[in-house]
Amino acid sequence: MGRLQPVLQNRYYFKTATFTDLTHTFFPGQPKFPALPDEEHSHFCRLEDGALFDIQKYSFVGQWGTHVDPPLHMILGGRSIDQLEVRETLLPLVVVNVADKVAGDPDYCIQMEDVERWEAQHGPIPFGSLVAMRTDWSKRWPDPAAMANRDADGVQHFPGWSLEVLRFLLETRRVAAVGHETTDTDGGIACSREDSDWALEKYILAHDRWQVELLTNLDKVPEAGALVVVGWPKPKGGSGFPARVVAIHRAA
Repeated sequence: MGRLQPVLQNRYYFKTATFTDLTHTFFPGQPKFPALPDEEHSHFCRLEDGALFDIQKYSFVGQWGTHVDPPLHMILGGRSIDQLEVRETLLPLVVVNVADKVAGDPDYCIQMEDVERWEAQHGPIPFGSLVAMRTDWSKRWPDPAAMANRDADGVQHFPGWSLEVLRFLLETRRVAAVGHETTDTDGGIACSREDSDWALEKYILAHDRWQVELLTNLDKVPEAGALVVVGWPKPKGGSGFPARVVAIHRAA
């Protein structure tokens, strides 16, 4: 019985836990990276037409809706999505809340003081965790114009990561992945430059880590103590794919 006790305890934890979906429902016309084509969605056959099955056809890029970017997305020879390990799909979830700062400055990029505040309250960020930056930007979904937040000159204004924070998370705390609510890792102003090279996203992927973009409902999960399940299909050599992301945690 002693050997079974941890299993029984975990079963009780999951039975009484809250499951929060951190995933947007995707559809044609949704917010997206500007250069990407829209989704195409049709039926191969329909029940209402007398067919025995309802079968739908989807055409979309891998970076569609809430999605996973593996290293191959920007790094030649990097791991593809089918090469991400199964053990990477269930991770401790860390939520660093900068929503108040973003409300006052849409161009705000997360700073070390934000991470230090989290650690002062909760302890060191766990090894192998997924660190999500909460900005509440997902509340603008599904309005593409609100998500891009362009000014009169067409420059986008939305929050992003900073190199200092990413370097600390990846090289010091050794996290497995990061996530955010916007369409890009880099802030809107950086992404709007004609010479933009999306350096922060490339930094993450070059360190053999992966990321989740376009998360939602981060305001509904605790900053610490949750688990996150990130599920994706397994296309051979895939450089990205829509994901289903679920947080498992105690009720607030």
